[in-house]
Amino acid sequence: MAPNMFFVSLLLLLIPASVSFQLNGEEGFISGAISEKGLDYAKDLLIHEAMSTILSLQLPQIEKTARVRLVGKCKIVLSNITFVGVNINSSYVKTGEKGIVLIASGGTAYLSMNWSYSCSTWLLPVSISDQGDAFVKVKGTQVGLTLNFENQEGSLKLILLDYGFYVGNLFIKLNGGASWLYQRVVDLFEGRIASAVEDTVSGKIREGISKLSSLLQSLPKEISLGKTAVLNVSFVNNPVLTNSSIEFEINGLVTGKNETLVPQGYHREPEASFSCGGLSNMIKISLHEDVLNSASLVYFNAGSMQWIVDKLPDQALLNTAAWRFIVPQLYRRFPNKDMELNISVSSPPIVQVTNQNIDATIHIDIIVDVEDAGEVACISMEISASCSAEILQNNVAGNLRLNDFSTYLKWTKIGPLHMHLIQLTISAILRTTVLPFVNFLLRQGIPLPYFYGFAVQNAHTMYNAPWITVCSDISFSRNYYLSQLPIFVL
Repeated sequence: MAPNMFFVSLLLLLIPASVSFQLNGEEGFISGAISEKGLDYAKDLLIHEAMSTILSLQLPQIEKTARVRLVGKCKIVLSNITFVGVNINSSYVKTGEKGIVLIASGGTAYLSMNWSYSCSTWLLPVSISDQGDAFVKVKGTQVGLTLNFENQEGSLKLILLDYGFYVGNLFIKLNGGASWLYQRVVDLFEGRIASAVEDTVSGKIREGISKLSSLLQSLPKEISLGKTAVLNVSFVNNPVLTNSSIEFEINGLVTGKNETLVPQGYHREPEASFSCGGLSNMIKISLHEDVLNSASLVYFNAGSMQWIVDKLPDQALLNTAAWRFIVPQLYRRFPNKDMELNISVSSPPIVQVTNQNIDATIHIDIIVDVEDAGEVACISMEISASCSAEILQNNVAGNLRLNDFSTYLKWTKIGPLHMHLIQLTISAILRTTVLPFVNFLLRQGIPLPYFYGFAVQNAHTMYNAPWITVCSDISFSRNYYLSQLPIFVL
């Protein structure tokens, strides 16, 4: 099944707008758009791969019995009729109310074949036979497809609405044989060769469309995000067809592993039409801030935002001696004792996409646990931070900034604390130790996965509250599936 996923991925770039299925008004929080440039790229790549695949096709054997003047009754057989070359002169893709129309015209196909004949005549007691090879040139071929996608409960079904394949002129060159044979082959087999070409290619196209439809419907509706969460990637609503782009939506919200229903209460604002800051890109993918907020809620409810810190780059900070001037009573009661910090997020972090970056507000409780003494104090913190993301080559990199920071004492067993000094100290630790380390990791980036051989290229990130948008071209790695291409032709 995996080899055919190349064409599934590619045909996802050809999603029409004329589908009639609605998912009860469900909203999509991840949207995608394919520009004219993207459609042209998909069309060219699809035709290129199809021309490579057609070379593996072989036509069925053709035979015919006829009477030849002065020779007698002859049986002529054409066998091993195989495509050895194909090219397309021009092609285009158009969007219309009924779907995607793909036209390839001015094509030329080259075929090789073997011929043989056997004739019997009353003049001679033995039969006359001969054999050789031949070359066929088929000019003026045209292919036309009209495709549609129907949304069925979050999956896409591929439908072939209209199809045509036409053969122009045939030129046959026989190597060897008598002069009468050439004219007989042309008279008897020209139409049958043309029909065989049309039937064979047409059958493969319909077979390929059927397989792709089955594969599309078998695509998962959710993607696992580890042991805790899943991402809902089912299609919602109707794709929208405009004069310059095709737009579609997927649900995009994150749910817990054991949840069966999509979280309710999210409502997205409409997104502006296809725009990549004046640049001409193939695709645009936009992510609503509620995708991040749904993930925040799921991980918080799963208890994944709790940590025990017993190691730091500056390990001395986890000893009461390092705090003797800031929290003197801590050192006096527990001199030179090691500590652990039990850190937990007290409420789901709130994520907000602005026109410049991604803002997050996080409420944290830090419980100080002293060796041989247990928990001695709890400090609550409110952190306001901003993050910006960018795509460098094929990696997602980022940068985190601390905007605001405040603390207050939630409870204590060691008496009043000087919170002003504690806040200054923690702020200095965050800015000089924690943030530089985190940003070092963020700058390394996370490699973007290849989606069945496709990768982003010349990508850039934009913010348009409440959406994060990535505009990009795409490239295809031929080596990724070169040895596993499906039997599918246009």
